[in-house]
Amino acid sequence: MSSELSSYQQRVERWLDQCFPPSVRSDRPERTHRFLEEALELAQANECSRDDALALVEYVFGRPVGRPDQEVGGVMVTLAGLCSASGINMDDAGERELERNWDRIEMIRAKQRAKPHGSPLPQ
Repeated sequence: MSSELSSYQQRVERWLDQCFPPSVRSDRPERTHRFLEEALELAQANECSRDDALALVEYVFGRPVGRPDQEVGGVMVTLAGLCSASGINMDDAGERELERNWDRIEMIRAKQRAKPHGSPLPQ
């Protein structure tokens, strides 16, 4: 297993370094909440109902806790499959969003400052 980061992950880390102080960019619960928010927004955009999302929350939290490295692999495989089923180029979508985020640093910082400390909610 290689510990070397992908070019894309390195470029996201550079963006995080420019956008947030170390206390935010390396805050694992914060990064987890932002990931979950984006994953739910993707599910919603693909017409997943609130009831289905809540049922899946109950299902997942009723099971044993997995290993983060394996679960990242599962996320990547299922995201690639979802992109294929949706006719979306995953690499292009990631590049576009990273570029868009570079243009929105001040807005993202302001949103981060305004949110309640320790809250999973973005505002």
